[in-house]
Amino acid sequence: MNVPCKIIFVRVVSLLSIMTLVFTIGGCAPVGPNYTAPDTSVAKTWHSRLKGGLASEDIDPNTLALWWTTLNDSELSSLIERAVKGSLDLKSAYSRVRQARAQRGIAVAGMFPALDFSGSDKWTRSSETTGTKETTELYSSNFDAGWEIDIFGGVRRSIESANASLQSSKEDLRDVMVTLVSEVALNYIDVRTYQARLAAVEENLKSQQETYNLVVWRNQAGLSDDLAVQQALYNLESTRSEIPTLNTSLEAAMNRVAVLLGEQPGEVHDELEPNKPIPVPSPKVAIGIPAEVLRRRPDIRKAERDLAAQTAKVGVATADLYPKFSLSGSIGIEAPLFSEFKSNLSNSSNWTLSGGPGISWTIFDAGAIRQNIKVQSELQEQALIEYESTVLSALEEVENALVAYANEQNKMESLDKAMQAAQSASELAWQEYQSGLTDFSDVLTAQQSLLSFQNQLTQSRGTVTSNLIRLYKTLGGGWSSLASDENLANSQKGKK
Repeated sequence: MNVPCKIIFVRVVSLLSIMTLVFTIGGCAPVGPNYTAPDTSVAKTWHSRLKGGLASEDIDPNTLALWWTTLNDSELSSLIERAVKGSLDLKSAYSRVRQARAQRGIAVAGMFPALDFSGSDKWTRSSETTGTKETTELYSSNFDAGWEIDIFGGVRRSIESANASLQSSKEDLRDVMVTLVSEVALNYIDVRTYQARLAAVEENLKSQQETYNLVVWRNQAGLSDDLAVQQALYNLESTRSEIPTLNTSLEAAMNRVAVLLGEQPGEVHDELEPNKPIPVPSPKVAIGIPAEVLRRRPDIRKAERDLAAQTAKVGVATADLYPKFSLSGSIGIEAPLFSEFKSNLSNSSNWTLSGGPGISWTIFDAGAIRQNIKVQSELQEQALIEYESTVLSALEEVENALVAYANEQNKMESLDKAMQAAQSASELAWQEYQSGLTDFSDVLTAQQSLLSFQNQLTQSRGTVTSNLIRLYKTLGGGWSSLASDENLANSQKGKK
């Protein structure tokens, strides 16, 4: 064996030995903390007493996923389906998922070698004073390869963090979905509530107009004084003055529905203008137990994934404490003439070769790496606190929603009785006024009370349904049947 061959043989054996050692070490676990999901204990039952049809029974997943169908309103279901396809907020959330998926691809690429190509055609000309005034050319091309071997797991921790971030972006998408469907429903209930209030005002206005006409006739006949006429007039106009405000609120609610659907204001007016009753909730609503909320709510799931991502980043920072091993190689060709350059392509003896293992290690950086580890560790602690805070806020929202839904039903029942009493009082006051047994002020008071109770009762009916919608939102309903469909995500891409 000649000397060059011996040298090559020794280098090959040395390189194989180093690679064997590297891959053996590379099988070790990545540095940094391994992630463990937080063990959050919650109460077994709700603190609030369940009333108004609420029950701690297991929720049917399909019912929770499509909770708006329990209101039996086809118009509402249609609006929500269109919002899922057209909402700009949802499109933005889908874009963030695609961004996170691309970021994960960048992290995964760090596990593989990199290959570069370079080529050049250089020419030089010496000066007549200092040289021969000759022009020379040099053709060259090179292929360079490099691979940093992930021995201590920095790249693997980066991939781990990117995977958790991708899952977090998906949970964010689901959270946007939960908010979107609830907002569409809430504004739709506002539309129907304002329409019902307008109908009540217009009905009272018609009745008060008849009362005013009759009082004017009685005054002309000498059966009533001018005071009764003026009282009937201001009562009539006071009721009429409520219509513009209600119309303004109704228009705003309709416009909001359109924007939530990704459409311009006014686009849904024609289909929403026909009056329809306020949807009535089902008499019985299953809500499950507190532990189910932790598994279901997207914001809690997102906070947990953010914690996992940040935990992996601690490992990424820790890996900087250790040396980095790499393999590199290069192959190239150089020739003074292009014809020689082409002929050298087929003659391996004219190629230039280089390669071998390498190591780099930051020996001194004034503590910057360790400080970065502390920074990432504190961010991990903050992510844990954020997760715990999200859990507490979620449980608080559910407890408040339970109380609000049950108590509003009690309020609605009392207002219904009050409205019926006011209706009877208004009829009796009018009869006694016509019989001369009482003055017009009793009629005036009775009519004002009737309008007030009708208005309050209508608002309360809308609030009961709205509170149920908010309850379903706090339970994390409305995303599993929609946001989990990857085909829907693809269909959102590129839509205008």
